[in-house]
Amino acid sequence: MSLFENTLTQIQKAAKLMKLDPNVETVLSNPDRILEVSVPVKMDNGAIRIFRGFRVQHNNVRGPYKGGIRYHPQVDMDEVKALATWMTIKCAVVNIPLGGGKGGVIVDPKELSLRELERMTRRYTMAISNFIGPDIDVPAPDVYTNPQIMAWIVDEYSKIHGKNIPGVVTGKSIAIGGSQGREDATSQGGVYVLEEVLKQYGKKDVKDTRVIIQGFGNAGSHVARMLHAKGFKIIGVSDSKGALYCKDGLNPADAMTCKIEGGSVGECYGSGEACEMMTNEQILVADCDILILSALENQITAANAAQVKAGIILELANGPVNPEADEILEGMGVKVIPDILANAGGVTVSYFELVQNNMNYYWTAEEVQTKLKTIMVAAWQSVHDNSLKFDTSFRAAAYISAMRRLEEAIKMRGGY
Repeated sequence: MSLFENTLTQIQKAAKLMKLDPNVETVLSNPDRILEVSVPVKMDNGAIRIFRGFRVQHNNVRGPYKGGIRYHPQVDMDEVKALATWMTIKCAVVNIPLGGGKGGVIVDPKELSLRELERMTRRYTMAISNFIGPDIDVPAPDVYTNPQIMAWIVDEYSKIHGKNIPGVVTGKSIAIGGSQGREDATSQGGVYVLEEVLKQYGKKDVKDTRVIIQGFGNAGSHVARMLHAKGFKIIGVSDSKGALYCKDGLNPADAMTCKIEGGSVGECYGSGEACEMMTNEQILVADCDILILSALENQITAANAAQVKAGIILELANGPVNPEADEILEGMGVKVIPDILANAGGVTVSYFELVQNNMNYYWTAEEVQTKLKTIMVAAWQSVHDNSLKFDTSFRAAAYISAMRRLEEAIKMRGGY
């Protein structure tokens, strides 16, 4: 089953439970617009190379399209459609006035020089410039894109329109209109929700709660740092090259140092007592209380779901648990905090950034954190209420929360 088919399956399940208007389900199952562009780039050796770029705009009934741009050799249209659909749902889950979009370019950015990467970004921006903007569609960083790439997009888009338009993207550096708190917003939002879940379903003191984090990149390293500071016992971390499992706990800062110096958290093996190297596959089913998935999609499937030992799974990545695994985990009593809620802190602070750009007035880090916590806790409460009302999983309950809001907006506007 493809990633987009997985998404449609989740929509269909929630639609059946909530008795969603079939016409609304049809609207939400199809993107508004699919754009594919050729991106010609003059390489450093003088040759012209054509890259393929995408932008999918799923639904804007509640506000401008919103979603990241990823640079990756495996980007394809099916993936981008799924991610754009998730963004529509995600924004509605946390009740912010944005829709869903997603973009990407088929490229391995590690193979390009900095100048080539900049030229490609500017040409991609030119190709999609008529379809993006603060009131139309607002891109952001995603896989292998960052604030520097967002800065190039702002600069190129502003040149095209003859004025400075920082709100064309979010995820910018503070120097050009970024928001305080954006760098760790995804992780912080996930922590806020996790704390609420543990208030109701936690069985241990924080200091005895064992956490494994699969994916020790941006979101994973931030959430490890945050939870470690709160007293949680981090017993495992992994990256694309391997995993480290320490039954008595580890210090995420030390693990990150090892990763930077040695290229992988696996290089930390032997640096502490009771530690061992594992594969990424092994760390997913290692003994723990909370498993945080912050790598890629389809990590927990029908093949390994029954072996999961965690009682709670927090999805900081998009789509790390597929529908077949969801059914197995639900039958086992594992509580999965779904991506469309767990990682929505990122798009929420992106919304804050867009608001601040429009006002030309910027909030302190404390104001951002207070506003983020309020939104994430309210979103969790809505999801939890729906899980009880419909006797269903948190994922289905999150879809119900989102689609009820989308249904109201679609019908009010006469969207079909």
